[in-house]
Amino acid sequence: MEAIVPYLTFDGNAREAFSFYASALGGSIAHLQTFGEVDPQTDADNFNRVMHAIMKAGELTLMCSDTRCGDQPTLPGAMISLSMNFTTEESINHTYDALSEGATIIMPLQDTFWNARFGIIKDRFGIQWMFNYDKPQTN
Repeated sequence: MEAIVPYLTFDGNAREAFSFYASALGGSIAHLQTFGEVDPQTDADNFNRVMHAIMKAGELTLMCSDTRCGDQPTLPGAMISLSMNFTTEESINHTYDALSEGATIIMPLQDTFWNARFGIIKDRFGIQWMFNYDKPQTN
């Protein structure tokens, strides 16, 4: 497994927050993609909201997204998940199964359109975990 990365969730102001954090921490936004860039059919309310962004400052990596309008509300102080990136499919499956004991499954571990295996749980202690394994690129 690679390092655990904090994943922040915002309600429409992720771009503003990440610009602020990048400036304050001496970093830069390494990646930012909106819902509209991923799906041009996205409704107007969600089109420019951030689907996924990565900010780097030295050794620090932060990731974030906006919620989609009408999805679960964000609560100040409870807008963080711990994101784990795995190097093998076996390790993501094992860790997901272990941490899922007594957990609430938010998104079952599954293959995604971005060529990854991904899932989200809230463990029995109330901590939200994100699991990601980027599959090898095939030519």
